[in-house]
Formats: sequence, C-alpha cells, structure tokens
Amino acid sequence: MTPVRVLAVASEVYPLVKTGGLADVAGALPVALKTHGVEMRTLLPGYPDVMRLLSGTEELRRWPDYFGGPGRLLAGSHAGLDLFVLDVPHLYARPGNPYVTTDGVDWADNGVRFAALSRVAADIGHGLVRAFVPDVVHAHDWQAGLAPAYLHYDNRPRPGTVMTIHNMAYQGKFAPELIGSIGLPWHAFNVNELEYFGGISFLKAGLRLADRITTVSPTYAKEIQSDEGGMGLGGLLRERSDVLSGILNGIDIEVWNPQTDPHIAYRFGAEDLTFRAANKAVLQQQFNLDSSDEAPLLGVISRLSWQKGLDLLLEAVPTILREGMQLALLGSGERDLQDRYQAAARANPGRIGVVIGYDEILAHLIQAGSDALIVPSRFEPCGLTQLCALRYGAVPIVSRVGGLEDTIVDIGAADASGRDATGFKFAPVTADALAGTLRKANTAFHDKLTWRRLQRSGLATDVSWRNRAGDYAALYRNLMAARGV
Repeated sequence: MTPVRVLAVASEVYPLVKTGGLADVAGALPVALKTHGVEMRTLLPGYPDVMRLLSGTEELRRWPDYFGGPGRLLAGSHAGLDLFVLDVPHLYARPGNPYVTTDGVDWADNGVRFAALSRVAADIGHGLVRAFVPDVVHAHDWQAGLAPAYLHYDNRPRPGTVMTIHNMAYQGKFAPELIGSIGLPWHAFNVNELEYFGGISFLKAGLRLADRITTVSPTYAKEIQSDEGGMGLGGLLRERSDVLSGILNGIDIEVWNPQTDPHIAYRFGAEDLTFRAANKAVLQQQFNLDSSDEAPLLGVISRLSWQKGLDLLLEAVPTILREGMQLALLGSGERDLQDRYQAAARANPGRIGVVIGYDEILAHLIQAGSDALIVPSRFEPCGLTQLCALRYGAVPIVSRVGGLEDTIVDIGAADASGRDATGFKFAPVTADALAGTLRKANTAFHDKLTWRRLQRSGLATDVSWRNRAGDYAALYRNLMAARGV
C-alpha cells in the first residue's frame, strides 16, 4: 500500500472548534485514514479556543506582515490530531463564532481571513514545511476554496488537489476588488475562472481549479448538478462531472457510543435497549415534558433554518399533539423560528420542550432518549444526526433528499433495497407529507415488535468512517497515479 501524505485545510475541526458537521468530518477523517496508509495533517486558523487547546507546539515560520499583521505557522496536536495552526491574531483572535460577530453579522474581512488560510496551505503544498510535503491538498468548503487556486496560479510543480463541498449554500462570495489584495492575478477575473455574478466566489474557485471534487453523499452529488441544487454552480459541476464523486460521511463511533457515552444518563448496548426508557425519562425531565413511556418522544437537533425544514415541522405541530406525541428540540438559528418554537412550547407545556442554543451533552441525551429523531431538510448534503440516531436506537424520520436518502432505509421499501428498514422517509418535502409520515411512525411505535425491528436494524448499520475513509484513500491514490506520482 503506497503511503500518502495529505494536507487537509478546514476552518473548523472537532473537538477544537465546531459550528456544524464540517468540524466533525475534519476531526474524524484523519484518524480513520491512518489504517489506510494515509498520513493527514490538518491546517486550521488559530482561533482563541484552538490556541488554548493546542499542545506540543512548535513554531515553524514567522512573518512580520502576513495579510496585514504579524503571524506564525505552528505545529501541534490535540486529541490524536496532527495539526498546523495559522496564528495570525489580527485575523483570528476574536471571541465566539469563527465566521460572525456577536450580532450574527459576517466579519467584514472574512475574505482576507480565509484567503490567508488558503495561501499558507498552498505554501505548505510547495514545501514550506520540509518535514511534511503533501502529495495532496484537500480543501474543505469555501473557506479553503482558494487553496487549489493559489496552487494553480503559482505555476510551479504542485501536489494534487481535492475540493470537498459540505454545503452548496455557502459559497464565499466577495467583491472583485479583493483579488489584488490577496495576491491572485487579475486575469483570473473572468466567468471561466473566479468571476461569479460580478464578484468572486471562493467555492467556485475550488470547484473550477481542483483536480478532483467530492461531496458528502452520492445523491447530493447528483442534486448539485441541477440548476436548483447547484445554486448557481450547477452548470460548472455538470461540466466537471467526470471528476465529481459523492462519498458518504461517517461518524466517530468512539464519541458516539451508547455503551461508553459519558454524556447520557444510562449507558446501554445493542443487545439490551431497556435503559433507553430511563434516558427517555431523564430527557423528558430536562425538557419539562410529561413523564410518559407511552407517548412517542420526537427529538430534533438542528440549526433552525429554511434549509433544515424546521418551518415545516412547526406546521406539523397540530399532528404531533393530536397523535399524543411529544417534541424535544435543541437548536438555534433564524430569529423568527426561534420565537415561534418558544411560543409553541409555552402554549403546550408538557408536550413540547425547546432549548435554544447548542449543548453537546444535551445532544447526546436526545439521541439516547428520544424514540425518533426528525430531520425534515429541504436539502441535506449528508447529515450526521440521523447517523448518530441509528447508533443510539432512535428511529430517524427524514426527507428523501441528499444523504438522508442514502443512509436511511424506509419502512415501506426494505424489500426492494435488500436491506432491513431503519426509519421513515417522506416526499415531497412539505408539511402535509411530514404530517402523514408522523402518523405512520406513531402507528409503528405502538407496534412494539415493528419498532424494535427498526431500532435493531439501525443499530446494526455501519455508520463509522471505516469504509468511507477507504474511499478517500482510493481517491488520493488514483489522483496521484493520474498525475504520474
């Protein structure tokens, strides 16, 4: 097996910094790749939390002026991850969310902040760190999208490049004037390269100039080639379909393990699910819900947004109430949705519980204690919460889109697929279709044998990175072979 060195470039990595699924992938994939002969080091910005948690630090390079202020490149480690950290305080030493101010507004200099990250990625690709010269630079989402561009426009021998799309909705769009200030050539500002509706798009740059493109599920790889799913970049992705593939995400099955999880009230294994009832009782207490083993408890862990279909779930609340179900929701996002969910909880005490924000411990308890987990997304590149649900015996109720389509086997289609049913899927993505599926799930819940079969099939599903990491390893090696390495 040919050894491969890969530099991953990501704006967030669990457990150092996390706002969404990107961090989970960037944190779990390097560890999973080790058994496939891939040495991956991850480059990320030096946010305050990263600097606080980094250990074994070594300064590799110092600049008196790096994109407007002093900066350093550090090597270090955390939680089994080998890391490069771009420590540029004037760009990254800011409180809270990596991308937005405390008021929820994008940092005005985000273009410069993430161009700086991509620039140093390209320099590492060119051999800036002699002890680690990568065969492949793997860029994640728009924040790293300029890494393939810098490597391309440098006109020097370079490593292979891979661009992974975690969500087409986030494209890194900025004014064209940024080009000169971040060291890209003005001749690149044309529709066939970086220009995007009068500005520039970091994501488009990566999609146009990377050697290979991946996204996080096979179905999403098809959806983003459409005009609607591609969100302005469908034509480009159709043009580059020969280098586009979908590789399903996995989850870290050590972090998400009900037998050892320190965050749940009662641990349990696949062979004995009786302790799920005890976790359900604790979850009901945490969300001020009525204590009831017979009421199906629906869990939600999500951003509150149009994409996630959380407005549709609100429309289905009358069905939830009529069916005798309960709802425990953890999430934050659009102010209107937050307000409406809190109002629904106030209007239906004991039946609906809402916690605004994100709490990793509570997220684990929802997986361990809810009977079903709802993911009603309008589009979903892969989704991770439904994978965690399978691991914990919570039955997923999902829309038929993206990775949700690829990872859940519908109760009505198990025979056709050859796999055992693991949950419920609905289409079209409407409130009526969701309500109908909730009624179907409620009926199944009260048939204890049917529900237990769904749970056990989910628990038997491989949601780990084991095989998915192998797909990435094969991609890297195929790219190296195509480049004659």
